[in-house]
Amino acid sequence: MLWLLALFRAGCVVAGPSYSLRGSWRVSNGNGSLELPATVPGYVHSALHQRGLIQDPYYRFNDLNYRWISLDNWTYSTEFKIPFNLSEWQKVKLIFDGVDTVAEILFNNVTIGKTDNMFTGYSFDITNVVKDVSSLKLRFQSAVLYAAQQSRAHTRYPVPPECPPAEQKGECHVNFIRKAQCSFSWDWGPSFPSQGIWKDVRIEAYNIAHLDYLTFLPVYGNYFQNYFAYERLRIVVGLDNTSQAWTIEIEASFDVVSPEPVGGQVTVAIPKLKTWQTNHIELQQGQRIVKVLVKIRKDFAVETWWPHGHGNQTGYNMTILFALDGGLNIEKAAKVYFRTVQLIEEDIKGSPGLSFYFKINGLPIFLKGSNWIPADSFQDKVTSELLQRLLQSAVDANMNTLRVWGGGIYEQDEFYALCDELGIMVWQDFMFASALYPTKQGFLESVRKEVTYQVRRLKSHPSIIIWSGNNENEVALRVNWFHVNPSDMKIYLDDYVTLYVKNIREIVLSEDKSRPFIASSPTNGIKTMEEGWISQDPYSIQYGDTHFYNYYSDCWNWKTFPKARLVSEYGYQSWPSFSTLEKVSTREDWSYNSRFSLHRQHHGNGNHEMLHQVKLHFKLPQKTDPLRTFKDTIYLTQVMQAQCIKTETEFYMRSRSEIVGGQGHTMGALYWQLNDIWQGPSWASLEYGGKWKMLHYFAQRFFAPLLPVGFEDEGVFYVYGVSDLHRDYHTKLTVSLYHWSSPKPVCSLVNSSVVIKAGEAVVLFKKPVSVLLLRCGRCTRETCVVSFYLSTDKELFSPTNYHFLSSLKDAKGLVKANITVNISQQGDVFVFDLKTSAVAPFVWLDVGNTPGRFSDNGFLMIKSRSVLFYPWKPTSKRKLQQALSVTSLTDTY
Repeated sequence: MLWLLALFRAGCVVAGPSYSLRGSWRVSNGNGSLELPATVPGYVHSALHQRGLIQDPYYRFNDLNYRWISLDNWTYSTEFKIPFNLSEWQKVKLIFDGVDTVAEILFNNVTIGKTDNMFTGYSFDITNVVKDVSSLKLRFQSAVLYAAQQSRAHTRYPVPPECPPAEQKGECHVNFIRKAQCSFSWDWGPSFPSQGIWKDVRIEAYNIAHLDYLTFLPVYGNYFQNYFAYERLRIVVGLDNTSQAWTIEIEASFDVVSPEPVGGQVTVAIPKLKTWQTNHIELQQGQRIVKVLVKIRKDFAVETWWPHGHGNQTGYNMTILFALDGGLNIEKAAKVYFRTVQLIEEDIKGSPGLSFYFKINGLPIFLKGSNWIPADSFQDKVTSELLQRLLQSAVDANMNTLRVWGGGIYEQDEFYALCDELGIMVWQDFMFASALYPTKQGFLESVRKEVTYQVRRLKSHPSIIIWSGNNENEVALRVNWFHVNPSDMKIYLDDYVTLYVKNIREIVLSEDKSRPFIASSPTNGIKTMEEGWISQDPYSIQYGDTHFYNYYSDCWNWKTFPKARLVSEYGYQSWPSFSTLEKVSTREDWSYNSRFSLHRQHHGNGNHEMLHQVKLHFKLPQKTDPLRTFKDTIYLTQVMQAQCIKTETEFYMRSRSEIVGGQGHTMGALYWQLNDIWQGPSWASLEYGGKWKMLHYFAQRFFAPLLPVGFEDEGVFYVYGVSDLHRDYHTKLTVSLYHWSSPKPVCSLVNSSVVIKAGEAVVLFKKPVSVLLLRCGRCTRETCVVSFYLSTDKELFSPTNYHFLSSLKDAKGLVKANITVNISQQGDVFVFDLKTSAVAPFVWLDVGNTPGRFSDNGFLMIKSRSVLFYPWKPTSKRKLQQALSVTSLTDTY
């Protein structure tokens, strides 16, 4: 399959006056007993909290205590003076970029419309009702009660699931409302189905014509079209390869109020590419679409956009000027990016099935990254600073991809703009997750508006590389998660195809032919299409992508994991740091089996599963101090999570270049999940607010562009060299064995120079463990640890990796290390100089609530080393010294 694309990022520009209604409003509850100031954009919960009427919604058990807020019907209201002369304008519109969710809208006490979809914008003609001084009200209906009403009205057959599992403490029938599905609860987050105006609201006035939307879709070559051949169902792209030039397709939608035809010109300028083009246009009254093709000269070498780690994120400033009759000038500034994306599904030599990997600008790219969920239950709390911190943390951990998961939200514009700038590829789900959905006409019409709106809004971003129809709904049907009666299954299969294929896919292919579309994740890609969109085995590891979770098998055993084509979800839970939990709990909550700990765990049996994995290889804390035991248990869950996902990810990384037993050619590892929505146990590597867990420091190492991966198979120790570099490197591998009690190596082995080819994985070292131990003399499996790293002829070094020869609970000679720390300051960065008396596994530096991150953490410390601390806010050496705690594994004994 081949999709070609060049893309842009732009802000909204209108020709007439625009008056934002952001700022101070009033909000009142259903019976009028509560009325208080509120801020727009904002939510009811936020307004109540800001006025001191409720505590932090995340504090202790407040997700249950404040359920009454979501069950009430709230009204937002404001009065304002129009700051321009209404008589000068032919048409006035009220525009909402986002309303969450079900509301009746009254302008000057006249009902002008209703909303029922959080994921689309709304525009209302208020020309005949607007006054110099006007009032606006939004009468919200409880999302919980609305969803229940919609479910009851669907009388022909049930649409499961009705309610979430009991441990999620959530609300029912979320699949009947177009709202963030996780707002009714999930297995990593709370139930806060709030109400509010969550994006901008404004009034726009205009004469002659109004630019409703403007979107760009540059393509490579003069001719571009997708053809669908159903005999093979492969997508073929037609190109005029004689031109080998870029053409930018510009589409603008106008609301024309002039009764006479409106002529004019559109001029597009991209100065750095010496591109200037003017086209004549003519608009008739009503809604009119203008399409313009802008050709980039062949003699200019366009610099393409690359994912992080593979090149620059070059973009070009572009201006578009519409000069229309009557002196109307509408100008829009944009940034245009150029890149191609291909999803390769083809035969693989030595394997049944098909490949499933991405090429960017013709280069195969291994997807390294994670899955993104909403950064907060209340989007008004997601600041630019927080988005920047979370996304920069992904890049700092050597990630190049995030999957925007289908149970949350289509993220705000700034999220995608930052991904463009940082080089983060986005796997974009549509917002359907782990449920069946109704296909009543009203629901489908709402979905079609949503998808059209979102594709037009987002397709201009080079970061987005694929559209996915839903999260796990194909496999939910095939495996029958919801225990549908087999005799009724055809109803649900037909509904699935109607929603995701005949509606969502149809719109995507109409609006954006530049990217691949898959109906679900996991999927078998072409195989799923051939089998009528519900594959016989959606978890197949020989097609498409897969999701994999196994909490009871030993995660140190790499044979547990699927040698799949691409793994887009996998993971293990851990608890967040004590400093994060402390903000939302009290002393009585600080034990692993407290009521709070059980309440905060929304994944069935999750606390037990974590301890099960911990006990396989580590000793549980035995301290008499309950608080110390709780902190040590938190630490061990983070150690376990990091080590489990390290083992699994490294297995996927080294499987990219080999086929074993027909399996392999793995070209992506996106662990679940990147970020947290609140302070609780989850699969995340970033805690609520952005603090790095141990896993995130591990990810920084296991996603490195040059990595040695060590593992055992049938008593033989292997080291693979894995490269994401763009050229071949001669590498030297150094393997050392250390006794647990001494920082001096027992022995070191250096292999001769081996070439690691660009983008490949290759075996560098192979030796029976018995021979390795015999050669090193004083070592046994229980007394020694293996350390290894790569260097090249250009002095490019990999991270130092390690391999445990036994479970650490069985390690002998693992003594309590005396680790000393000296802190100094260099500019805005702090240097932590560490010394140790013995080899110390999983050394963890923690500075409590001081915002920032270390250059490395959670490491195997063998000798003296320096670690940098990058503060996110100003701090001092004294504060860091006071806050610092240092923990290694033996400190929990």
